Amino acid sequence: MRRNKAKRSASGPPVTTHPVTTTVVMRLYIANNAPNSVRAIANLAAICKEYLKDKFKLEIIDVLETPLRALADGILVTPSLTKVSPSPVAKIVGNLSDKSSVLHALGIT
Repeated sequence: MRRNKAKRSASGPPVTTHPVTTTVVMRLYIANNAPNSVRAIANLAAICKEYLKDKFKLEIIDVLETPLRALADGILVTPSLTKVSPSPVAKIVGNLSDKSSVLHALGIT
């Protein structure tokens, strides 16, 4: 007989992975084809494919094309990812290679 084991977090109780039921709205701020921006797009695409399926909306904003928009949105560093909804709003900076940090920011357990 095969038993399903629940993952345990550092604090002890089991952690289960729940499917995303609401649409996650995100904005990814990039700097044209800079290496970290290209990596961030690829990393986020892989995460969305694996965890969000068709439950996300992504707006990619090139800060070199629309610098005033980036400033108005409070973006000073690229690449930067902002989760707009569902609440709470979350931001993460970098090429999004730390999958667990990105999942945490997106509210995915």
